[in-house]
Amino acid sequence: MPSTPPDVRTLLEALPYIREFHGKTVVIKYGGAAMSDPALREEFARDVVLLKYVGLDPIVVHGGGPDITAYMERLDLPVEFVGGLRVSSEDTVEVAKMVLVGKVNKDIVLRINRHGQPAVGLCGDDGLLFRVARQTAPGGEDIGFVGRIERVDVNVLLHVARDYIPVIASVGADREGRSYNVNADEAAGAVAAALGAYKIMFLTDVEGWRRDADDPSSLVSEASSAEVRSALDGMTGGMRPKLEACVRAIEGGVTNAHIVDGRVPHSLLIELFTDAGIGTKVRAA
Repeated sequence: MPSTPPDVRTLLEALPYIREFHGKTVVIKYGGAAMSDPALREEFARDVVLLKYVGLDPIVVHGGGPDITAYMERLDLPVEFVGGLRVSSEDTVEVAKMVLVGKVNKDIVLRINRHGQPAVGLCGDDGLLFRVARQTAPGGEDIGFVGRIERVDVNVLLHVARDYIPVIASVGADREGRSYNVNADEAAGAVAAALGAYKIMFLTDVEGWRRDADDPSSLVSEASSAEVRSALDGMTGGMRPKLEACVRAIEGGVTNAHIVDGRVPHSLLIELFTDAGIGTKVRAA
């Protein structure tokens, strides 16, 4: 009896996952190399379109830190981070809104459209999607106009996601209409929790969460939200907002959160549709 061709085996392996995820919402935090490398950008757009075609409801939340930094440096604005969060003056927020909403968001929307599914760009101001309040850094430092999301208006997303792929830029405003820069990881976690999404995926530039950031052998393949919360004490750097967002999402009813290496081509599909998976999975306690 002839053996099953490898391509067919791959499809058969994906079938139970496609069946399980059909009709489910998956929030994808898009960032890192997957946003900056031209080939990876195209592959990400194709992968998101594929998710829509096989019956999932993908929602993309993005930042654009390197682009914001590049424009700030061109304008001679200071660039500073505390606890993985960008210190944001009013000028910083103005640049962030111009870059994220006016450039990065529309580039992502156009790529997804080009690959066969209609996408719609949103930000926290659209339909009062995000209501935010000013927050401080993990150590209590004042970091300016950085917002923590207090409320997500899911009605806006539910209306859009029926027919389109929402692509959300991570900015928002408070009750008085003041604009804030919002960490994209935090925004993705808030969106997933508010929607009760089935999964949330964070594309980043490392293999996953390392208990020791400098030791590749300390990679954590799976952890409970309680384990992650206990590990946050004293943690700094860019992984902290991701792990905080994972915890918020899980505590909001999301089944699983995944931190995956966006430098790997099609890492989104590998994590969702294969037995092996990659990166770090965070589950309920």
